[in-house]
Amino acid sequence: MSSFFRTLGSLGASEWWVIATAVCCAVACAVLGCFLVLRRMSMLGDAISHAVLPGLAVAFLFSGTRDLLPMLAGAMGVGLLTAFFSAGLARWGRVPEDAAMGVVFTSFFALGVILVTWVARDVDLDPGCVLYGLLEFVPLDPVRVGPVEMPRAFASLAIILTIDLVAVALFFKELKIVAFDPYLATTMGISATLVHYGLMTLVAATTVASFEAVGSILVVAMLIAPGATAHMLTDRLSRMLWVSAAVAALAAFFGYVLALHFNSSAAGMMSVVAGGEFVLAALLGPRHGVASKLLHRAALSLRIAREDVLGMLYRWHESVGAASQPTPLTVADIQRATLQGPIARLAVWDLERRGSITHDRAGGLALTDRGQSAARLIVRSHRLWESYLSKHLGLPPDHLHEPSHRVEHFITPALRAELGEEIQESRDPHGKDIPG
Repeated sequence: MSSFFRTLGSLGASEWWVIATAVCCAVACAVLGCFLVLRRMSMLGDAISHAVLPGLAVAFLFSGTRDLLPMLAGAMGVGLLTAFFSAGLARWGRVPEDAAMGVVFTSFFALGVILVTWVARDVDLDPGCVLYGLLEFVPLDPVRVGPVEMPRAFASLAIILTIDLVAVALFFKELKIVAFDPYLATTMGISATLVHYGLMTLVAATTVASFEAVGSILVVAMLIAPGATAHMLTDRLSRMLWVSAAVAALAAFFGYVLALHFNSSAAGMMSVVAGGEFVLAALLGPRHGVASKLLHRAALSLRIAREDVLGMLYRWHESVGAASQPTPLTVADIQRATLQGPIARLAVWDLERRGSITHDRAGGLALTDRGQSAARLIVRSHRLWESYLSKHLGLPPDHLHEPSHRVEHFITPALRAELGEEIQESRDPHGKDIPG
């Protein structure tokens, strides 16, 4: 850990320019990636990032330069063709959408590799830069913008990031509606097709501008991983955009520092960190994470077990109320009755800790005043629901207990009050008193 902080403290001006370039690239990809994730089009972003290679090669053949504008024009043209051909094959060729996408983007990608390799024989066009990126070397190609000298890749990505943010801000409503319900968007007069191809144009432009930083392969991680991570952490689109941008920026920063620390590929380490962030979100997300779901289910099971124990003790007190020396009800009895060994014992311990039950002189369990009040509500909910099912559905008495036993744990105070007003009876269909 100390060596990591030493690496962080030793960063110079050129390293900070590399980090700034990486952050611009990651945030630009992440903002657009949110809409790809929501529309379940993650693979289309992958397809475009691979398929624009022939567009780059053709643009270079016609223009003879690697400037951003001709490269963007060629890449966006092929990117739009990729989206069009994928949708056309799926719609008119009766080919599954994923198969159509796989055929189109692999064909374009293979053609692009051949063209880039062929063009690179005579000119300085490195296929490795297009495929894997050369993030570490972006400070070696500076450009002066006013009084500031900065890497050319940073300037290009800053322009693309600004265009992406402005486009998302201006057309946020259209993008949001099309992302969640394109048919609703059409009925509202919004052209879902136009929004779709506009988004694909931005994806293609961002992909091309990101080639020099992370390459066509690793840009896929920046397009998908931050958006997918944010989707695990929030259900609001506006918040999702901010979270994905923050996740992408952190992945770019820590990925580069870790790459320096371990002397590895910067773009590759950024993608690894982005993948690690997604794994953490998938495991520890507050709502959709695996661990949070397991904890929620465990807490729900424990609550139901506690209420079952309270209801059982209440009914036991009812049944032995007239006996002078009743047989005590023990934890073993509860475990046998509920068929829940460890969780029943845990529920008893938790109820004792809360002061709801106690051990009587005979060694059995007894309800305290607090436990008596809680148990009365559980039994009241159960018997009111039995009465409701009998009155309105006409179920026979022997079919009332099981459904009522499941529902009693989810009857809210408001619903319990409504049931009480509806039933207006003091006894349930089995002839037992409904607690007041």
